[in-house]
Amino acid sequence: MSRLIATTNTWSTLPLRLALGSIVFIHGAQKVFGAWGGAGLNAWMASGSAPYNLQPSWAWLAAVAFIEFIGGLFIIFGFLTRIGAGLLTIVMGAYMISIFREYGFFLSNRGAEYVAALFAMAISLTIAGGGTLSADSYLKKGGGK
Repeated sequence: MSRLIATTNTWSTLPLRLALGSIVFIHGAQKVFGAWGGAGLNAWMASGSAPYNLQPSWAWLAAVAFIEFIGGLFIIFGFLTRIGAGLLTIVMGAYMISIFREYGFFLSNRGAEYVAALFAMAISLTIAGGGTLSADSYLKKGGGK
């Protein structure tokens, strides 16, 4: 467990965590609960096929929705940051390669520019952990003992 909550002693992860965590949490809430104008879980799972034609498609789409929702919360609070960020790295990488690749880089052409930024943020947090002001840091120090 200590390797999962290991983190660097830095404050630089805080803005990364808050930005990435909030973005993916909100997108996950749209997919899971239909919040913020989202369609909800049933509509999301029926929306199409999973990347790389993974089957059953509905299960992979549900996994993405919950990774974004729960992973976003983990990242916001800095709890098991490396796990949440690592899973999001996989999701954003799959998005870039399977969905956005055909549109090129620029967001103005529906390209991967935005997803690439989220991907880079997720990689950074996977490497650094939650940082100084995180649940991981608190747990690493013994949880206040």
